[in-house]
Amino acid sequence: MLVLRGYVTCTDDFTDQPGVVDGASDLVAEVFGARGEHARTAIGVRALPRGFAVELDAMLRVR
Repeated sequence: MLVLRGYVTCTDDFTDQPGVVDGASDLVAEVFGARGEHARTAIGVRALPRGFAVELDAMLRVR
């Protein structure tokens, strides 16, 4: 099980947060293949620590 959450710094009128986080989803799928199927959330925020544009957070179960 894998859950990916992406926080995207943006203005109020920006609505393509999922498109920004697509790159991370694509990377997870490429690295893990079928085992990398995951749930994903993309959230827009006004600011992130250290001025980052995107922050990713993942939870996974390791066997």
